[in-house]
Amino acid sequence: MNNKPSKERLKKGPLVIIECPEKIPCNPCVNACPQKAIIIEDSLVEIPKVDYQKCIGCLLCIPQCPGLAIFGIHYNYSPKESLVSLPYEFLPRPKKGEVVWGVDKNGKKVTKVIVERVIENPKFNRCAIIQIRVKKKYFDKIRMIKL
Repeated sequence: MNNKPSKERLKKGPLVIIECPEKIPCNPCVNACPQKAIIIEDSLVEIPKVDYQKCIGCLLCIPQCPGLAIFGIHYNYSPKESLVSLPYEFLPRPKKGEVVWGVDKNGKKVTKVIVERVIENPKFNRCAIIQIRVKKKYFDKIRMIKL
């Protein structure tokens, strides 16, 4: 099982991608997935993997990850844009329609993006999901936003 979706799967519909930076004993994402699409092979310290045949991009795993290492992609959200769903623990939250910077893994500004939706969940009040519209050429580079 590959940690990255194929181009064909990416274009098929929403999904999540896990980018754990290190092996630690952690598995809340496995229990959060109603499709049983996230698995940890062999040992609890292994990096979780996504079965892209099962993943429907429901995003329920995103606020469960204490490492903020899961994000969602809807590649074909519109003809020119992808929808990227990011975990976000900061206050204040951005607002729908707000233009913010999309930044890469190192915090470097990549491009301006538009906040499409802020998903709050009282059960996970520390972690919202921020959905941003991103030009398709940047969908795989944006990992956070900067207000």
